Amino acid sequence: MAFEDEVRRALDGLPPELGEGLRNVAILIEDERPGEPTLFGLYEGVPLPGRRSGDPVRPDTITIFRRPLERFCRDPEELKEQIRITVLHELAHYFGIGEERLRELGYD
Repeated sequence: MAFEDEVRRALDGLPPELGEGLRNVAILIEDERPGEPTLFGLYEGVPLPGRRSGDPVRPDTITIFRRPLERFCRDPEELKEQIRITVLHELAHYFGIGEERLRELGYD
């Protein structure tokens, strides 16, 4: 299993209406975030609901961290599922969904 392929698969599995809503966002894969060895993913940007029309917006980024995910998961199937959950979790932040609502939905 290639890690990058699983991230791509999670993105390809998005419902069309969500996929079409992704604009000006880069999905990155890094080994680990310095100083945060247990962080699975990170969204950096201005969530869609916080944007005002006409405001210049730098590209948003979603970074998925390979090593913490690989350390956390016991087998390839668990890793695939956790990658999917992490991608969805970070995309939810892009769409303006906060941590509390993500916990309610089971994406914590």
